[in-house]
Amino acid sequence: MGEFNEKKATCGTVCLKYLLFTYNCCFWLAGLAVMAVGIWTLALKSDYISLLASSTYLATAYILVVAGVVVMVTGVLGCCATFKERRNLLRLYFVLLLIIFLLEIIAGILAYVYYQQLNTELKENLKDTMVKRYHQSGHEGVTSAVDKLQQEFHCCGSNNSQDWQDSEWIRSGEADSRVVPDSCCKTMVVGCGKRDHASNIYKVEGGCITKLETFIQEHLRVIGAVGVGIACVQVFGMIFTCCLYRSLKLEHY
Repeated sequence: MGEFNEKKATCGTVCLKYLLFTYNCCFWLAGLAVMAVGIWTLALKSDYISLLASSTYLATAYILVVAGVVVMVTGVLGCCATFKERRNLLRLYFVLLLIIFLLEIIAGILAYVYYQQLNTELKENLKDTMVKRYHQSGHEGVTSAVDKLQQEFHCCGSNNSQDWQDSEWIRSGEADSRVVPDSCCKTMVVGCGKRDHASNIYKVEGGCITKLETFIQEHLRVIGAVGVGIACVQVFGMIFTCCLYRSLKLEHY
């Protein structure tokens, strides 16, 4: 009877080992995906960060990169702990899973909270940023971001092209008789911003604020979904780890 129980326990342990190994392989790939989303945000989608008053959007991206790296390291550790049947490594693996779980949940919550606050932030700060920092010394990043925003989304000004009448750059005389930046033009050439007729510049209702809000909200949905999705998957990893740890403990005794 004791021999039967020992074989049963051993069989259960082997099944759990292979199940956890398979999970870790998938988990490692998931970590790679999480890190890729974070890097994608920082490298390709960060052009407009200088236009945002809050650093929450940037923080969520950094959290994903850190979490992705830790996930990949944890996946390798999980494989070692599984096949070496080392309970101390399994304990460390479980703790790392828990830390990553919390990081992913935090990233998801930050993305959701910022999603709700984005409209208010843009309404309060975007026009002020554009008219006070565009083409001003020390704010080259803002200038580049505004030009790219207006050209990429075919818009002009925060709410409309009239916003540029309050621009410090336009009023300073450095604009060389321009009434809007050249990036407002449908066909962008040097000096085209001197004429603000609808046939020459983008006069989109809602201005750039609506376009930028939609762009960032779509990306925040991706960040939130990735964070919460991976966190849910980790719950299964923690359950498998607890089961294997208990099984090894029973065999030890």
